[in-house]
Amino acid sequence: MLDPIVKTIEVPCSQETAFNVFIKEMDSWWPFESFSQSVMRGQKVNSLRVDARQGGQIVEVSSDATEVLWGTITTFDPHDFLGMDFHIPHPSEEKRSDSQVEVRFTVLADDRTRVKLTQSNWEAFGDMAEMVHGGYGTAWGVIFEQAFRKACGG
Repeated sequence: MLDPIVKTIEVPCSQETAFNVFIKEMDSWWPFESFSQSVMRGQKVNSLRVDARQGGQIVEVSSDATEVLWGTITTFDPHDFLGMDFHIPHPSEEKRSDSQVEVRFTVLADDRTRVKLTQSNWEAFGDMAEMVHGGYGTAWGVIFEQAFRKACGG
């Protein structure tokens, strides 16, 4: 059993702003050029559609109009907590595996928030679990610790 990936950062903005930037403005900070299904297929990302509510979906739309489901929001507690099944397409594209991503936003001051991202359920990937875990361990450094932090003013 692989340990969860845990990334914790502090951002120079309010809890409400950090939460909204993370989920409602994801398309403005996510580094699509390096982390998208479209680019892996030789396309560009046209948009990222986020239905910010419990049961809502996060869907990448490519320049050829192909839609790829990234995640389904399982818990939506503004501005404190966000949980989602994070869908990672299987290389065969015949099946999908779901990890769980949880993001907690903790007030440190009016203009300072601790944001903790935890990704788990690596067992869903079977023989590929270690490889996928390692890839995301590195990827969240760029996506979360760098791009998201910068979007929050850090």
